[in-house]
Amino acid sequence: MIYQNPIVRGFYPDPSVCYANSKYYLVCSSMQYFPAVPLFESEDLLNWTQIGHCLTRTEQIALKNVNSSGGVFAPTIRFHDGRFYMTTTNSTTNQNFIVWTDNIYGEWSDPIFIDQNGIDPSLYFENEKSYFMSNGSDAEGISGIVQCEIDIATGEKRSPSKTVWQGSGGRYLEGPHLYKIKDYYYLLAAEGGTEYGHMVTYARSTSPYGPFEAYPNNPVLTNRNLGGFQIQGVGHGDLIEAPDGSYWLVHLGFRQTGQWTTFHHLGREVFLSPVEFHDNGWFTAGIDGTTPEYVNVPYAKEVQRFQNEYTFLNTDFEKEWCYLRHPLIENYTLCKNQITLNGSSNSLDDVASPTFIGLRQKEFCCRINCDIEIDHGEAGITLYMDENHHYDLALLKVPEGYQIIERICIGNIKSIEAQYSLGNSSRATLVIESNSQEYRFFVNSENQNILLGTGLTRYLSSEVAGGFTGVIIGLYAFDQDSTNTAKFTNFKCEYLHE
Repeated sequence: MIYQNPIVRGFYPDPSVCYANSKYYLVCSSMQYFPAVPLFESEDLLNWTQIGHCLTRTEQIALKNVNSSGGVFAPTIRFHDGRFYMTTTNSTTNQNFIVWTDNIYGEWSDPIFIDQNGIDPSLYFENEKSYFMSNGSDAEGISGIVQCEIDIATGEKRSPSKTVWQGSGGRYLEGPHLYKIKDYYYLLAAEGGTEYGHMVTYARSTSPYGPFEAYPNNPVLTNRNLGGFQIQGVGHGDLIEAPDGSYWLVHLGFRQTGQWTTFHHLGREVFLSPVEFHDNGWFTAGIDGTTPEYVNVPYAKEVQRFQNEYTFLNTDFEKEWCYLRHPLIENYTLCKNQITLNGSSNSLDDVASPTFIGLRQKEFCCRINCDIEIDHGEAGITLYMDENHHYDLALLKVPEGYQIIERICIGNIKSIEAQYSLGNSSRATLVIESNSQEYRFFVNSENQNILLGTGLTRYLSSEVAGGFTGVIIGLYAFDQDSTNTAKFTNFKCEYLHE
């Protein structure tokens, strides 16, 4: 059966996957958003359902005043001896830690910190030993993939941290994972930086301590030389065995906005590429070492499912929705047919936690509409990349009544591009339409959509904004006096085909 990449769409970077109890589980980075580390479940590696997050309590992860693209980096999920473990980095505090759970649908433990530097931590279990690795440098100052043995219950190191591999020569060696498959230990990694030069590389050894011999034809998977190809930035993967015994790489990549427009704003997404082991013990990946949009999955029994419509009624506020950093939860009243937000003095431009709740944008082409009512202050829909790059369509109380504004924030350029008077009406229907190249902003008046203006998608892209996130479709409220109330109803985000 033919499947389409990406298999998890929108800002879900740095995927890691494990198998337990006849199902697959996947986690991704979440950066400055909370709850942290989205958690998915699948029966076939292809159709994924979000079942929660690993970090749901403020005491598990420090996110106060974390800059955009700081916070939670590159988690790894593993299952060992009946227990799930997730390890990740808080890149802002420079701490690696582990949490665990015996119930994948329940709460995870408080963090267990590991005294090893670097980012992108991973775990490997064998013969009552627990191995911990990250990228970084060892006690002798040698940089690369660093490994030690730990007490998995306490995080205490049982061996010194030692660099076991320095990669194949690409910059930014990261994302290590260790596996034992037949006669070899395979050390998988990413190199080249998580942009257009990204790639998957690996090495092998007969011992978990090395020495590791690099695959002669590294990189084993990359799209770095595919000019004019939509899928770019392929790298940072995790190796997994499918239900039929075949092997696959679950990895990140991104979709640029057009064949020759090298911008991406949906974030890094989750892709699937086939792996083939050969008689000499080496493996190859992808189609001639690249990740295609369409991939043949011989074991697949179910058709690929994409959700094309998101509303308050068919989403779970504790799963698909997210906040910026740690929210002041009393400012949010979340019901199945209405969200009520109490505005704070923290704006979308602040490195703080404004009153904001959002969904990841999953496709280029979409139509977003929502009814909004305020008493005073400001409330609206934001297309949010970070505190310095967002487009806002908002309902605003002004001395002469109410008005709709279209605002752009691009770096240090902050401009109200259009205004539309509502007179004394404190309620409005806001509409945003998008394709791969632009957003269009409307207010619905007398059943007609009145165009206020447009904004190019490229100015919300990683190439312009920098960082490692993607656009979040956010609902927000703001009031300098922290006293306004905004009601959001009839929200719908519908994905279309370009």
